[in-house]
Amino acid sequence: RKDSQGAVVVTVTPVNLDNPGETLDFKITMETHSVELDMDLPSLSTLSTDTGFTVQGSSWNGTKGGHHVEGTLSFPAQKDGSSLFEGAKVIMLKIQNVDAPERVFSWEVQK
Repeated sequence: RKDSQGAVVVTVTPVNLDNPGETLDFKITMETHSVELDMDLPSLSTLSTDTGFTVQGSSWNGTKGGHHVEGTLSFPAQKDGSSLFEGAKVIMLKIQNVDAPERVFSWEVQK
């Protein structure tokens, strides 16, 4: 999925959507020619479902700063002992304040 709002192009690819472990991971690429990409991505990102489950980003293993950033953004796959996918049909990744108020990426899940 790709979002080209503002001066930053954000591309998101699920890594383990079909078989999550303790985390649900997404490969993120951000590209720009004018904005410094030095933000704290986990604090700007949430993962939610159509059942009301919401978790904050837990880690980012990628580069920080510059005009091309790439890495893996991870979220907990459980909250209070319940699986993210329990009863869910859709998951939504929201990234806020990356040269746009909000970017939303969604996927249908088959669990």
